[in-house]
Amino acid sequence: MIQQFAIDGIPALFTPTDGPTHAGLAFRVGTADEPLSRRGITHLIEHLALYSLGVADYHYNGATGDEITYFHLQGSAPDVVAFLNGVCESLRDLPMHRLPVEKEILRTEQRGRGATVDDPLAIHRHGARDFGLRGYTELGLPAITPDDLRRWTGWFFTRGNAALWIAGSAVPPGLRLNLPGGPRRPAPPVTSALSAFPAYFPGPSGVLAWNAGVRRHAASSVFAGVLQRAMFRALRQESGISYTVQAGYATRGNGTAFVTATADALPAKSGAVLGGFVDVLASLRFAGADPADVAAVVAQECDQLAEASRQGALLPGQVEDLLTGQPVLDLAALTAATRAVTPGQVSAIAAEAYADGLLMAPRGTPATWAGFTRVPGQSTYAVTGAAHPALGGLNLRLVVGQDGVSIVEGEDCFLTVPFDGCAALLAYPDGGRVLIGHDGITVPVEPTMMEDSAPAVPYIDSRIHPDLRVDLPPRDPGEIPQPPSPDEDDDEEECCDDDCCDSDCSGGDCCSSDDCTGECCASCCDDACCPSDCQDGDCCSSGDCPGKCCSGVKGAIRRFRSR
Repeated sequence: MIQQFAIDGIPALFTPTDGPTHAGLAFRVGTADEPLSRRGITHLIEHLALYSLGVADYHYNGATGDEITYFHLQGSAPDVVAFLNGVCESLRDLPMHRLPVEKEILRTEQRGRGATVDDPLAIHRHGARDFGLRGYTELGLPAITPDDLRRWTGWFFTRGNAALWIAGSAVPPGLRLNLPGGPRRPAPPVTSALSAFPAYFPGPSGVLAWNAGVRRHAASSVFAGVLQRAMFRALRQESGISYTVQAGYATRGNGTAFVTATADALPAKSGAVLGGFVDVLASLRFAGADPADVAAVVAQECDQLAEASRQGALLPGQVEDLLTGQPVLDLAALTAATRAVTPGQVSAIAAEAYADGLLMAPRGTPATWAGFTRVPGQSTYAVTGAAHPALGGLNLRLVVGQDGVSIVEGEDCFLTVPFDGCAALLAYPDGGRVLIGHDGITVPVEPTMMEDSAPAVPYIDSRIHPDLRVDLPPRDPGEIPQPPSPDEDDDEEECCDDDCCDSDCSGGDCCSSDDCTGECCASCCDDACCPSDCQDGDCCSSGDCPGKCCSGVKGAIRRFRSR
């Protein structure tokens, strides 16, 4: 039974449980609220707030998600009071002297975390805003100042934007949640950088990942479970082409939800895993969900809900619902909704998910044959302005105009960031710049590599709002790109054919085949040869066109910046 009440004006949920007390203070703020130029600010505040608590005998931690930031602990009733009261006091007066140290700790934490399959899916789906921010590193840390932190806590870490949950024998006396007043912040918007679905983009070799937006409903959660069972049966038990298959379901504060799925594969089996996954989706859409699978998942989820309720583990999700304006459902309501799910509803969710699907296909396995549209790897236009050709004979030019900045290869390969669509400007002391657009497109500006481009840098700086600028530390001299010397061997201009490197390399990488030592796809074929089959430097599949597709500007930039 959930009890709802308030402490110092903060809504609270309590569930009686046995054992140590569990408690958490949650705020409606996360990475999806951050601008890219201040990416990491919420996580930094979490760290600073916890620093003041020092070393304790009880277990406590914090967590920053897309929409919610938690401070939680397990301990005795006095521990709960000391922790929660201490967090609130710390949020009112963050230890700013710890700012450089905590930034360094966050950079170390980030290095240890590494990348996940969620990162490229987030960026390709949402770009460099709201839910796409989870795919980026905390690149805003160098720019965050004490004033930034005070503004952010004043906006989000307030009494009106907080909620409390407690699981234990009783609500501990003595809680004083001394937070400043402020309004409840709405759930962040869910934007899309894509214009067509279902869509795909090439990922690394040996892994397939997929996600889709669906309605928030018990049938969507059951669909995720049925999808995992069907993938396990088809890809591992029957075909033996994948070892780890997973599917999951997560809700969002705007009333929608997301289903994700992943499968690993040996490089040689990537095509088979892609085909098997597409077959699983098609079967769930058209043949319908197996009633036995639906019944098994429903029973499993009901058991998990009951166990979570006994431990008070439903409370964090219920507090998230409270903060985002969604109905707060107790165990009985959640169980009833799950038991009411039918195979027909699961099949309807499967069709809904397929229509919104974004697929990260294993390298060398295009998915156009399955009805997926290739995610554009470049911009549709270049700005008009002053052109600065690349030095050293490279077939690139920087164009700086009144409306933005472009990198152009040839006549129709563009990467463009308009000034009014810039999410962040990364600035190196040596004059190097990186502009990141809201759509996720990135344009590097390297004065050492572009003819007479140094005077353009102050102009670019002047067109970007100061809040979007991130000043980075100096680069090692060896990291600053330099034009090739006149006698430098230009092996990259050699091109191998499709049979040699259609899966070994892409986007300007060198082929690993003994028979093909040059760069993959270095020559350019015309659009009639491969209008949609490949992009971003991938090899064309047409036997008449062994060169790269005309969307290889990103591969050219990688070669350009590696000089």
